[in-house]
Amino acid sequence: MTTTSAQAVVIGASAGGFDALTGILPHLPANFQIPVIVVVHLPPDKHSLLSELFRQKCRLPVIEVEDGQPLDPGKIYFAPPDYHLFVEASCTLSLSKDIPVLYSRPSIDVLFESACDVFGAELIAVVLSGANEDGAAGSVLISAAGGTVIVQDPAEALVPTMPEATFRNCPDAIVLSLQAIVQYLREV
Repeated sequence: MTTTSAQAVVIGASAGGFDALTGILPHLPANFQIPVIVVVHLPPDKHSLLSELFRQKCRLPVIEVEDGQPLDPGKIYFAPPDYHLFVEASCTLSLSKDIPVLYSRPSIDVLFESACDVFGAELIAVVLSGANEDGAAGSVLISAAGGTVIVQDPAEALVPTMPEATFRNCPDAIVLSLQAIVQYLREV
């Protein structure tokens, strides 16, 4: 069931996402060598505390992305509020103020689609709790490219809309509990 050649993990979350991320990110081991790139829907006019909060909880370094930042193994990257986050072919991260997608900036689909362009079959996407369909379109592309798509079990998601929409659009997605997602990533 596990992918042996994953080069990156992308995670999308919205309403209920903080709790879901808390069930995953702090449980990744210090020797986890795959970069983890996270988009969480955030209010555009507020400073995000996500990177600071997870820096205290996680064994891996946690960074709020700056434009042009290199993508390094074994680090967790959070999109800042009100910026789309892209993975570039040069394995750097870039930010943009392009129009919101599904009312969201940062958009999960924007991250997933750009990461798929770079990593294709060597990408793992994880869709967590949330209240819209962001992430579903990007997941379809990742699955079509041979990558792995995982959705949080809707039964345990605080807001199941996002994982349900992803699974509906991407029936190849693997449905896992948070604990099982951690186990899956540890075995990659």
